[in-house]
Amino acid sequence: MTDTGDALDPAELRAWTAFLAAGHLLDHEIERQLKRDGGLSHAEFEVLVRLRRAGGGRLRMSDLAREVMISKSRLTYQVGRLEQAGLVRRTGCESDRRSVWAELTEAGAAALDRVRPGHRRVVREALIDVLTPEEIELLGDALTRVGDRLRTR
Repeated sequence: MTDTGDALDPAELRAWTAFLAAGHLLDHEIERQLKRDGGLSHAEFEVLVRLRRAGGGRLRMSDLAREVMISKSRLTYQVGRLEQAGLVRRTGCESDRRSVWAELTEAGAAALDRVRPGHRRVVREALIDVLTPEEIELLGDALTRVGDRLRTR
C-alpha cells in the first residue's frame, strides 16, 4: 500500500471501478424496490431497521446518526420525513434534556414488515446468489476491514 497518490495499477483500478459500479447498481435496485413496496428511500429504510434492532425500538438521535452513518442534519431530515408519515416519533429524553429519542411506531414496524421480504430478495438475487460461500466470506472480511479503517479516521 502506498500513500503517494500514485495511479492505481490495472488490477487495483478494476477492483475499484467494479466496486463502484456494483455498489451504485445495487443501491439503485434496493431504492427502486423500497419505493415500490413501501414508499421508502434506502436511507429511511436503514433508520427503521436500526430502530427495530434497538432495545425498546428507540435510539437517541446522536446514536442513530452513528448507526446509520449519516450526518446529524441529514438524519434530522430523514426522521422528520418518517415522523410526518407516522412511522417514527421523536420524544424528549427525561435524563438529558439536550437529547431526543427517535422511536419506531407501530405503523413504522408495519412498513418495515411490508418492504423487508422484497429487500431481502433484491440483496439475495443481486449479490448473494452471484457469489460462492467463500466469496461471501472474503467480501465480508474485506469490506469490514475497509469500514473499520474509515471509522477510525
